[in-house]
Amino acid sequence: MDLQRLLDTLSPEAPLAERHLWLMDALAWVRGEGLDVAASVARVRAFVAALEADPALAQRWHNWLRTFVDTVDLTPLLADFGFAPRTAFLSEFGHRLRRKLLPGTPETRDLAELFSLLLPTRFDVRWIKALDSTTLQQLSTTLPERAGEVWNDALMDALTCCVSQVSATGFAAEIRIRMSDEARASRPFHELPTTFEALRREVRVHGPRSEEAAQAANRLREQLDACRHAAYTVYHHLEEHGVSVGIVFRLRQLRERIVRIKQLLDCLLASESGRANAALLADLAQVGIEGRSVRALIASSSHLTAAKVAERSAESGEHYITRNAAEYKEMLGKAAGGGFLIGFTTWAKFALLGLGLSAFWGGFAAGLNYASCFVLVMLLRWTVATKQPAVTAPAMVAKLKDIKATGAVRRFVDEVAHLFRSQIAAILGNIGMVIPTVLLISALLQFATGEAIVGTEKAMHVLHDLHLLGPTLFFAAFTGVLLFSSSIIAGWVENWFVLHNLDSAIAHNPRFTNVLGRERAARWAHWLRNNVSGLAANISLGFLLGLVPVFAQFFGLGLDVRHVTLSAGQITAAAFALGLDVLRLPDFWWAVASVVFIGPLNLTVSFYLAFRLALQAQAISSVNRKLIATAIRRRLRAAPLSFLRPPREHAAASPGEPSAHG
Repeated sequence: MDLQRLLDTLSPEAPLAERHLWLMDALAWVRGEGLDVAASVARVRAFVAALEADPALAQRWHNWLRTFVDTVDLTPLLADFGFAPRTAFLSEFGHRLRRKLLPGTPETRDLAELFSLLLPTRFDVRWIKALDSTTLQQLSTTLPERAGEVWNDALMDALTCCVSQVSATGFAAEIRIRMSDEARASRPFHELPTTFEALRREVRVHGPRSEEAAQAANRLREQLDACRHAAYTVYHHLEEHGVSVGIVFRLRQLRERIVRIKQLLDCLLASESGRANAALLADLAQVGIEGRSVRALIASSSHLTAAKVAERSAESGEHYITRNAAEYKEMLGKAAGGGFLIGFTTWAKFALLGLGLSAFWGGFAAGLNYASCFVLVMLLRWTVATKQPAVTAPAMVAKLKDIKATGAVRRFVDEVAHLFRSQIAAILGNIGMVIPTVLLISALLQFATGEAIVGTEKAMHVLHDLHLLGPTLFFAAFTGVLLFSSSIIAGWVENWFVLHNLDSAIAHNPRFTNVLGRERAARWAHWLRNNVSGLAANISLGFLLGLVPVFAQFFGLGLDVRHVTLSAGQITAAAFALGLDVLRLPDFWWAVASVVFIGPLNLTVSFYLAFRLALQAQAISSVNRKLIATAIRRRLRAAPLSFLRPPREHAAASPGEPSAHG
């Protein structure tokens, strides 16, 4: 559409939807191809020049603007655009999802809804910011009389709404109770309405651009900063007592409300309001774009939760890293215990298959079998190799909190070597014990019943399923994702347990103390506080391994799991059923070869995902990530055996690594 045709269709008497469609067309004409900012600014100048050259057109434009302002409300756009309609994470999540899936309509009196249709692209932000002072001044001359007064009234109404929202958030029980004692004592949110009323009075009496209004605005800014600092003390409480996504979301909304108030003040008090108004308009366009992103909402609101999950995983992961020969031997023993129990789990798995249960109940029974085994391993303080990486990765990254300190990178590389050795010990212990355990169970069953764990046909099916050239490696990587997922579930459950003070409730609530007694209730509370993460990790992992393949098959995805220790036990059971002749079968050796790859894939995928989460939680820069990779490669060249065997008790210092920089 060219400018002349656009101006010819300008009609103040047009229906609501037609007027808004004309405005959308006008802004689309200014936007052009969305490639050249200077060309868009030139189109704005051409529009202004056309109005100045034709008084009749200018009058029609003034009438159109008056009709537009009379039929829409500016205040919701200025005060609420970009903010959640309700201060709840799930409510905003649903709101954004609806905006992405459902089309908007120009037939609306809600300017906030219309605004997203008017300026939908990031290019709009760029050309608005590029408008120079001369062009903005010329634009202001095209506005009708009393436009400035109407604008100032809308700004004051928007300020009233925003200040009320900030004050209400500060008085919310879930926010106030988590503030520090000093923040509550200073009562910044109590004084905020009074400070704003002082500004309103000065604006009404002396005008928005008076010295008195400027001083009152400065006092309001200072009070807003005091409110922001008081609200920030809530984060310290969350870090210590558990993170709530809902509270983090409300704090984020509070911070953005305060920023919006300061922008509105700039527009109200600026001597040359054109520049401030353009900056506000560009910011609203940017907010509108970001407000449609579901991913941005999840990332901004769950970052602190992710950090807390990584931190809690780091605390658990320290127990799985061996740093000397004694700990290495201890890990071998713990892993052997885990392999022993998984041998019985393998037998139970085949026994459950023999029951012929339906798909769901078969998966549920398998999940219960795995979960029971993993929980028992935890209670006996033994270990399962594949469960370690998802909790050891955050423990390693925790070493990088002070990455700029001398030797931080070297200590981290030491941790990598310690972890790698620990994983080798755990895998060797698991597989080294699960094989003889399954052989022993098979021999005892055959002696007692005359039959092995599995029949010949089932044994061949097991070898075929675990063939290296089939989908085994993909399934092993997918199992790594499930291993990581169980650690996330564990961190979330522990955070939820701490956030709601459930240990205190168990220890002191009469419903528990009347049944258990005070001492026993206190012991249960203490035990659960120390073990809730482990219970959640093991139970969730068991049911993930059992049920996810069932649901995947229901949707036709054909996914399955391949756990290194369980796979080794299944191959052993199949081999026993087939006898010594199995050594002549290529399928057997292909299945054995697959175990060599299943373990590393289980470990690598779960470790990588946990490592990325922990890096994000610790805010490790890309520069320092490259530095860490360089240091690890240097250690591999200088001391490759340090990744395989434990150090001697009085070993010399490791080869030096480069120091980190910001």
